[in-house]
Amino acid sequence: MAQESKIATRRVRARRIRYKLKQVSDGRPRLSVFRSTKHIYAQIIDDRSGVTLVSASTVEPEVRSQIKHGGNCSSASLVGVRLAEKARQANVTRVVFDRGGYLYHGRAKELADAARAGGLEF
Repeated sequence: MAQESKIATRRVRARRIRYKLKQVSDGRPRLSVFRSTKHIYAQIIDDRSGVTLVSASTVEPEVRSQIKHGGNCSSASLVGVRLAEKARQANVTRVVFDRGGYLYHGRAKELADAARAGGLEF
């Protein structure tokens, strides 16, 4: 029961954050983060056309071979670097960061910092 309410409140926060981001995004794509206990996923989404431009996660074979466990900060930073590389290849440099209802702390922060270090601006 408590787990369901935690998920529901996170989804409410995520919707509220996404609504505010759309007001200030100025047409930039959105870098969306989802984390589970075992993995972390990130994707850059063009909300105008509803298309995912670039995605990276700890499930990908290239990332999975370099990490021991997908649910920690070091793997999140590796996903951030990988996402920034793919974004550069897709000619995406400026995004808005959608933390997905999570606190800007821990894995979400590590992913964001690594993406910034990789060349993404937000």
